[in-house]
This record gives sequence, structure tokens and C-alpha cells, in this order.
Amino acid sequence: MILLETHHDYVVLPTTSEPREDVSEDTDLVLESLLRNNKGVTLDTPHGGSLVVHEGGHTYNYSYGPSGIPGLARNRYAVACVAFAGIGGISFGYDQGVISNVLVMKDFLTRWPIGPWEKGLMTAVLELGALFGAITSGILADKYCRRHSIFFASIIFCLGSGLQCGAQSLNDLIIGRAIGGFGVGALSMLSPLYMAEISPPELRGSLMALEQLAIVLGVVFGFWTGFLTRHIAGSASWRIPLALQFLPGISLCLGCFVLPPSPRLLVLHGCIDDARKTLAKLRLRTLDEAKEDPLIQAIFFLLFLELLEMQINVALVRRKSKDGLSRETWTALFGQEYVRRTLIGIMIMFFQQWSGINALLYYGPTLVESIGMHGDTVTLLVSGGIGIVQFLAVFPAILFLDRWGRKPLLKGGSAIMAVSHFMIAILIHLFQDDWGSNTMAAWVAVFCMYIFTAAYGISFGPIGWVLPSEVFPLSMRSKGVSLSTASNWINNFLIGLITPPLIEMSSAATFIIFACACFGAYLWSSYVVPETAGVSLEEMDAVFGSTAGQEDRKRRFELERELGLHDLIKGLVASDALRQE
Repeated sequence: MILLETHHDYVVLPTTSEPREDVSEDTDLVLESLLRNNKGVTLDTPHGGSLVVHEGGHTYNYSYGPSGIPGLARNRYAVACVAFAGIGGISFGYDQGVISNVLVMKDFLTRWPIGPWEKGLMTAVLELGALFGAITSGILADKYCRRHSIFFASIIFCLGSGLQCGAQSLNDLIIGRAIGGFGVGALSMLSPLYMAEISPPELRGSLMALEQLAIVLGVVFGFWTGFLTRHIAGSASWRIPLALQFLPGISLCLGCFVLPPSPRLLVLHGCIDDARKTLAKLRLRTLDEAKEDPLIQAIFFLLFLELLEMQINVALVRRKSKDGLSRETWTALFGQEYVRRTLIGIMIMFFQQWSGINALLYYGPTLVESIGMHGDTVTLLVSGGIGIVQFLAVFPAILFLDRWGRKPLLKGGSAIMAVSHFMIAILIHLFQDDWGSNTMAAWVAVFCMYIFTAAYGISFGPIGWVLPSEVFPLSMRSKGVSLSTASNWINNFLIGLITPPLIEMSSAATFIIFACACFGAYLWSSYVVPETAGVSLEEMDAVFGSTAGQEDRKRRFELERELGLHDLIKGLVASDALRQE
């Protein structure tokens, strides 16, 4: 039985597995009349949640409580779990921030005098390891569980950190970064996946923003840790900041023993009772309340529905594939129906990396020297400001991403980034032979760097992770997003590898390349990218000239009707309507 509170009264409703003697045979007529007159129905639960049934009776949404700051304050347990899982983002960001300092430390360069290509290889090998880690993590997460996969990824990250910290040769350091990169890549996939699965629907957007915040926070911590240790005598100057990578890695390992399992994965593995207990805890319900809260029951219904959708997708793929493998689903991404969506996912990551943001994070001090800043302190302070600006830019991105839309932010951001890079290239070309007499020009170039970073932080930075998940229909979303993530790591690897030689050959040409990439991003954003903010599945199909989303929606509708979800919703609404008569 389900207890539903409507207008401060309790109405007893039958579930789909029980006789529906108290529901009139005219339920469908009552529901249709009620929805037609009121353009939808909103029902409140005893514990502060709501179920909204839209006009027509077959579309709905639900929440467990308020959204925004009130919801975050109310559901402190879920917030704490998501924040702790976000340590995986701190691990990635810390490595990005710390390496830029290590590469210019005196003891490090004295011990191993490396050239531009060695410097690029040492940086880029982490991204190569991360590519394989991201690909492998999907297999680990579904075969075992999210927490165990995060635990093993953290162990691998700690092993890589240990090799880097105790390196006795440059090869040790490179191998350590490759192993650590595998862990970083796995965490970059596993942490957001776990965070999304344990977050309440009304708080999911806010909580997922913590991942981007964690990455940027790690960048800031990593850079300034290296800045503070750079004058320590001997190898401790660079070994200490590399050793501090253990802190987020070990913390995440220990946290895996206390973090709750993913309720979605428990349902996937058939552990229904355990999933109910976990979901009740995450939604701040006791077990008795969980048995009576219709939203707890509804979310289990939806989880079962998602599992059936996965089974249907696999069956459809196997029907098309002679050998039973799923390679056809990957090649389908480049078929006529999905190719435009696939290219958007790949290209947003291409432009995100070739905008030059990670070149500034990895080689900030080197690039700052190329625009006339001299002296270790000044150079490091200026490049450290890049991370701080990016950190501050996260907050307006959270506020305005949905309000302004994706396309205007991409267009405006790419235009500002292109102009900033072009201005820096002109200043380097004009004054690189006599920066000492043109300090004002040098500081203008620094200002342009900061403007570029802020523009990136509110455009391609966050939207690069949002857009791929929006353009693909449900049945292809995981593979489409995986391909987009692979594009990110491949281009990240290339940027890390070639930036030092490019700077060595011509600093002005390096910024011109980034300016051209940003200009290309502007043209691409203007004429190729559709607006996806608030666009429904049907409207998205119209944008791309396909019916892929409609087919997904039709399959979902049939499953919902077959499993009785529509009957359950009709019963909830009709019982309230009949009670009021």
C-alpha cells in the first residue's frame, strides 16, 4: 500500500501488484478531465516531496524536496557523499597545477636538464594514461561496483604518485605519471558517474557542478603548493608537492569504505532490499518511511525501467549483429542518424583543448616568461593567477549556464578567447626583443591571459562536459559521451606534447595557433551548434533532422505502460480527484 498526502489528508492507494477495488472504473475519464481542466496535477508527499503529472497524464517529474541552497542544506548527507566523491576531481586538478611548478624548479632542472620534447612527453604521458583509464573504468564500474572501482582507481593513482615522488631517474618519473594518469582518467569517469547516481533529482545539477569546482580547486592547491616549496633545498622542493598527491588518493580510498553504494547498480545486480535501504538513507528517510513514500517506490520503478531499457538496447544491437558484439552501436554513431551529434561531442572537446587552456595550466611559467615577465616570483605569481581566475569563473557559469543558454556563451566565449590570444601574439611580435622598456605591454599581455581564462571558464570549460550528454538520445548517450571524453584526452595529450616545442620555435606563433582555434570555435558555435538548453527530445530530433529521440521515447512509453507505471500515476491522481468529489 502507498500513503499519499493530498491537501493534508491521507489517501490509501493500491500498488500495481494489489487489487484496485477502491479506484473507480472511470479512473481514465476522471484523470483526463482533471488534466484537461487544470493543465496538469501536482501531488505532495508526506515528507516534503512532490509528484507533478503533466497534461496528458504520461509525462511527469518528481522531487524529494526543495532545490537550490534550501535543498542542499536539507539533504546534508547526500551533499557530503557527493563532495567526498569529488575528491577524484581534486586529484586530477592538483596534478595539472603542480606540474607547471615542478618543470621550472632549480633542483629538478639541475638533476635532469630536459629539453622541450622531454618536457612535453613528461606532461602528455599522463593524458595518454588517462585515456586508457577512462576507457577501462566503464568496464570496472559495471562489472564490480562504483565504490570498488573508485577504490582501485585511487590505489593506482597512489602508486603513480609514489613513483613520481621517489623517482631516481627521468624514466621513473615518466612511468609514474603514466600510471598515475591511468588512475586520474578512471576517476574522471567514475566520480561523476557515482555522484549523478546518488544525487536527488532536484539537486543533481548543483551537485554535479561540484566536480568542476573540485578540479579547479585542485589546480589552485597544486600550483600554490609548488610555489611555497620551490625554495626548499635539494630534491624536497619538488618531491614534497608530488608526495602530497597521496592525500586526496588515500582519502578517497578510505572514503570508499563509508560511502553508500550506488542504488542504481544495486538494482542492476538484483539487490533490491539493499538498494531500498541505501536510497532511503540518501533521501533522509527511515526504512518505515521508505515503504510508505510513493517517491521512494517510484524511483525503484524508474530504476527497473532503466534496466529494462538497457536490456532492450542490447537485444536490438544483437539482432543487428551477427556475432553478438556491440560494435555496430559504435559505428552507428557515425551513421547518418547520429553523425552530427557525434561530431558535436568530438569537436566541443577538440576546441576545448585547442583553446590553449591546458597549455597555460601545464606550462604557465614558461608562457608567462614569453610575454616579458622575469624573475621566479613574478613569473609564478602571474601564472598562479590563471588558476584563481578559472576558479572564480566557475560560479557565474553555474548561475548563467541555463539562463543564457549554451550557444550564446560558446559564441561570446570563443570570440573573447580569440581576440585575447591574437592580442598576446601581436604584443610578443612587437616587443619580444625589448620587454624591459615596454613593461606596460607585458602587463597588457598578462591581462589578456586572464580575460581569456575567464571567458573559457564560463563557456567551453563547463559546456564541454554538458553538451555531449544533451545531444544524444538515451540509448546512445553513454557511448556518445565516452567518445567525447576520449576526444578530450587525445587532444589534451597532443597539447601537452607539442606546446613546449612550439614555444621554443615561436611564442607568437603558439598564440596565433590558439587564436585560430578559438576563431574556428566561434564559427563552429555560430553555424553548427544548436541551442540545447531547455530543448525537449522531440525538438532535438527536429534540430538534427532525425527520429532517434522519438524512437527512444516511444520505447520508453511502451515499457512504462507495460509495467503499469501509467496505471500507478492514474491511480494517484484519480484517488485524489474522487476524494474531493
